[in-house]
Amino acid sequence: MAEKALTIILVEPQLGKNIGAVARVMLNFGLTDLRLVRPRDGWPNQEAVAPAAGADKILENVQVFSNTLAAIGDLNRIFASTARTHDMVKSIYTPRPALECLASTAQQGQKVGVLFGSERCGLNSEDISLCEALIKVPTNPDFSSLNLAHAVALITYEWSLQVTSCPSQIFRTGTTTLATREDLGNLFIHLEGELDRTGFLRHKKKRPTMIRNLRNIFQRARLTEQEVRTLRGIIRSLVGEPQDR
Repeated sequence: MAEKALTIILVEPQLGKNIGAVARVMLNFGLTDLRLVRPRDGWPNQEAVAPAAGADKILENVQVFSNTLAAIGDLNRIFASTARTHDMVKSIYTPRPALECLASTAQQGQKVGVLFGSERCGLNSEDISLCEALIKVPTNPDFSSLNLAHAVALITYEWSLQVTSCPSQIFRTGTTTLATREDLGNLFIHLEGELDRTGFLRHKKKRPTMIRNLRNIFQRARLTEQEVRTLRGIIRSLVGEPQDR
C-alpha cells in the first residue's frame, strides 16, 4: 500500500548493531524499505542480526548505495532528520507536522523518505542540500544527541499515527507528479554545468556554498516532473541549445 511506503535511508551508519536496531523498530511500525549509503563496516553485517530481533526480512532486503543521490533517486519527497541546520535556508518541522506532510504525499501514490546521518557526526551539508526540509526533534538543548534507532523510532511512530488518520492538507499535482530526486539531481547537474561554463561559479572557495544555496531554492519549490522539464528547456534556450521537438 502506498501509505506504508515510507523509506528510511541511513547515510554512513557505523555500527551493525544500530542498523539491526533500526530494522527492528521499522518492522514494529510496519515499514520495510531500508537503504544504506556507504555503511562503514560493509554489508551484510552479522552484528545487525541479534539487535534486529527477528526483523530478518528487512535485513535481507536492505539496499546499499555508493552515494546519497542514488539512494533517494526514485523518491518524490525527502526530509532530513538532523539536529543542525548548517546555516541553510530550509523549512524546519517537528516530527508530527513533517510526517503529516509526507503521509499526505504518500497517500497520493508517490514515494517519500527520511534521511538519517551517521552516529558520529550526522548529515553533512551536501546531503542536507538534497532534501526538501528538515525534521528536528525538540530535545534538551544541552543534551540533544539521540541514538540512531531512537531517532528512527520517533519518526516511524509519528508516521504510523499519520497513515491511520486523514491529513489536514493535500498538495495536488494534477496530471503530473512530484519530481523524483533523480529528476532534480539531473536538473542540478545541467544547471551547474552551464553555470560553470559561463563563469557564474568561477570563485572556487564560494562554489560549494553557492551550489548548496541554488539546490535549496529548488528543493523548497516542490517541483513537479513537468516543471523540471520546463526548467531544463529554459536552460537550453538561454544557452542556445537546440530544443526538443
